[in-house]
Amino acid sequence: MPSRHPAVLAWPRRTPPSPSACPQAGAAAPLALKKDVAIEVPLHCTLEELYQGTTKRMRVDRAVPIAESATGRRSEVLTVQVMPGWRAGTRVTFPEKGDVRPGRIPADVVFVVNERPHPSYVRDGADLVYTHRLALVDALCGCTALVPTLDGRELALSVQGVVAQGAERLIPGEGMPLGAGARGDLRVRFDVQFPPALDAGAREMLRAALPPGPLEGEA
Repeated sequence: MPSRHPAVLAWPRRTPPSPSACPQAGAAAPLALKKDVAIEVPLHCTLEELYQGTTKRMRVDRAVPIAESATGRRSEVLTVQVMPGWRAGTRVTFPEKGDVRPGRIPADVVFVVNERPHPSYVRDGADLVYTHRLALVDALCGCTALVPTLDGRELALSVQGVVAQGAERLIPGEGMPLGAGARGDLRVRFDVQFPPALDAGAREMLRAALPPGPLEGEA
């Protein structure tokens, strides 16, 4: 059966008795076993998984004794419950799930969260930044921008006024989970798309419709 996540608290080991407590005076106390170095394993997660939470079943192979002087390999599935809001670098420890070697305490297996890049979203602390491509006419005249969320919803954002390249609009409470019902914010960043070319007629229409801007060097 797969191991449940995470057995992070191990029972304390019994301290070897001191020589004075041994039945035979002067008997040497048993040597304390040394523990192997922890084994780190990357836990790759999408931004959607870190936003909503997910369960990952991770297979690990470990050396185990199969005879008095021989070892073999055993495969085990460890279940990691990824919680909403976790970030890159979060560590999940399964105590003593590493190789079993004679005279050693098995190493811990530590899964380290690795966040996969997202094509449209970037995480900034507890905030999310979504890049929305906006046609030039919509940047000048206004529109309703549809913003897809990481959990499959769609938010309608009213865009009013002239939007400059790289401008942002804030949607409160739509960022990453912070716990206790709190969330960061969603920042929608606009990437204004300019047409590759304009014919003479379109240029004249724009000159007539748009107010002249200040010349270089003028306030």
